[in-house]
Amino acid sequence: MVGGYTLFILNEYSMWIAMLVYAYSRGGAPVAGVVALVQLVPGALLAPVFAALADRHSPVVLLTGGYLVQAAAMGATAVAITGGVAVAAYAGAVVTCTAMSVTRPAQTTLIPSLAATPDQLTAANVVVGWVEAAGIAAAGSLTGVLIWLGGVAGVFGVCAALSVVAALLVAGLRVPALAAPQPDAALVATGLGAGVRLALGQSRLRLMLAVLTAEAAVVGALDLLFVILAVTVLGRPQAWAGYLNAAYGVGAILAAPVSVLLVGRRLGVPILGAALLLSGALAAVAAGLGLAGTVVLLTLVGASRALLDVASRSLLQRSVPAQSLGQVFGLVEGLTFAGLAIGAVFVPVLVHLGGSPLALLGVAAVLPLAAAAGGRALFSLDAQAPVPVVQIALLRSTPLFAELPAPALEGLAAALTPAEVPAGEAVIRQGEQGDAYYLIAAGQLDVVQDGRLLRRCGRGEGVGEIALLHAVPRTASVVARTDATVYKLAREPFLTAVLGHAATERQARTIASDLLTADAARDDDPQATDAADPG
Repeated sequence: MVGGYTLFILNEYSMWIAMLVYAYSRGGAPVAGVVALVQLVPGALLAPVFAALADRHSPVVLLTGGYLVQAAAMGATAVAITGGVAVAAYAGAVVTCTAMSVTRPAQTTLIPSLAATPDQLTAANVVVGWVEAAGIAAAGSLTGVLIWLGGVAGVFGVCAALSVVAALLVAGLRVPALAAPQPDAALVATGLGAGVRLALGQSRLRLMLAVLTAEAAVVGALDLLFVILAVTVLGRPQAWAGYLNAAYGVGAILAAPVSVLLVGRRLGVPILGAALLLSGALAAVAAGLGLAGTVVLLTLVGASRALLDVASRSLLQRSVPAQSLGQVFGLVEGLTFAGLAIGAVFVPVLVHLGGSPLALLGVAAVLPLAAAAGGRALFSLDAQAPVPVVQIALLRSTPLFAELPAPALEGLAAALTPAEVPAGEAVIRQGEQGDAYYLIAAGQLDVVQDGRLLRRCGRGEGVGEIALLHAVPRTASVVARTDATVYKLAREPFLTAVLGHAATERQARTIASDLLTADAARDDDPQATDAADPG
C-alpha cells in the first residue's frame, strides 16, 4: 500500500514538471500556463465526488482503477510526444491529472482499514507523511535525470510503467467500503454550500481562506517558475527544472520536524513569519544570485511554505465549530485547486509584461498582500482561538484519542469543559442516559456497578464511552474517591471525533467491547479482578 503510494507521488510531481517543460518548450510561458489551467479544472470539479466514492466503495477498487487509468493516459502522452502530436499529449495529461485526483481520498480511507493495531496505524501515517514530503524532492531529481537521458517522453513512459506497478501492489488487497453504498451527490453539494455560507458569515474565516488560497496561488506559480528559472534565467538544460523542484522539496522535508512544534501554540506570528520569509526568499531569487544562490533560496521557499501550510490549516481548524469542519475543509480543497489555477495563469501574464524578474517579484508579493488585507485581524483571530495546551496533552495520553491527527486533536481539546468534582460526588449514575464522556485530569474516581467496585480511574483515563457508542443507559456509576478535576466532552463532539476518524472509531469500539466482555466475565466469576468501564 505504501509502496504504491510512493510510486504515485513520484509520478504526480514528475509528470507535472515534465508537462510544464514540454508546454514551455513549445509555446513559452503562455502555453504552459494554459496547459496547467486545463489540467487542474477537471480534478477540481471531480475531487468532491471522488471523496464521496472513497467513503462508500472499496478504496482498493478506486486506487487500482485510478492507477491503471493514469498508466494508460501517461503511456498515450508519451506516444503523442514522440509522434509530435501536441494536442493529444495535452489531452493525455488532462486525463492523467483527473485520474490522480481519486488517489488521495482513496488512500486516506485505505490506511486505517489495513492497520491491525494503533501502533501500525501511527507508523503508516508517519511513513505516508514523509513519503509526501520526500516525493517532491525525489520526483524533481528523477524528472531531471529522465529528461536528460530520454527527453520529456521518457518521463511519461517511465511513469506509466510505475503506475502499472502501483496498481499491482494494491490490487491484491481486500478492504470493504467504510460506509453504505450509493453516494448521494446532493449531500456533497449541500455540505459545500453550508461551508460557503459559514465562511461568508464570519470575517475571520474569510481571512484564513484568503491566506490559504493565496498560498495555493504561489504554489501553482512556482511550478512554472521552476521551468522559467532553469531554462531562461539560469540558462540550464530542461532537466534543471526538476532539480530546482527537488531543492524546494528538500526544504519541505527539513521543515517537517519544526512544524510539529506549532501544535498547541499561538499561530498568528508563525503564519506571518513564514509568509514573509517565503516572499523574501522568492524576491531575492529575482536578484540573480546564480545557480548556488537560487538553489539555497528555493530550499528556504520550500521550508517556509511547509510551515505556512501547517500553521494556516491548524489555525483555521481552531476557528471552525467541530460540526462544520468537514464542510469548511471541503471548501478549502476547492479553493486550493482554484488558487493553483490562478497561479499558473498569473505567471505568463507577468512574464509578458516584464519578464521573469517581474514574475518572481509579482508572485513574491501575493502573500504579503493577502496578509496586509487582513492586517491586525490575523492577530485578533489568533487571540480569539485559545490554545488548550493542557487539554491537548491530556487527550494525547488517552488511548482512545491517541490516534487522532494533531489538528483534529487540538480541535477536540477546545470542546472540553472543565469541572471540579468533590470527593463522594457522583459523576455518572448507573441507569441514566449517557450525554457526555469524561476525561480525568486529576484525582481518582471509583467505578461501581450494583454496589460493587469494578475499578479505580486516574489521570489520563476516561469514562462514559459505552453509553454513547451503543446508545444504552449507563452500565455503572462513577463516584469521586478524592477531589477530582474532569473534562466533560458532550455527546455530539465525542461522536463526531470518534465516528469521523476510522482508526479512532475502531479503537473506541475495541475498548468498549473489551470492557463489556470483562464486565460479563466478572458477573460469571465474582472473584475476577478484570476491570470494567462505566457506560
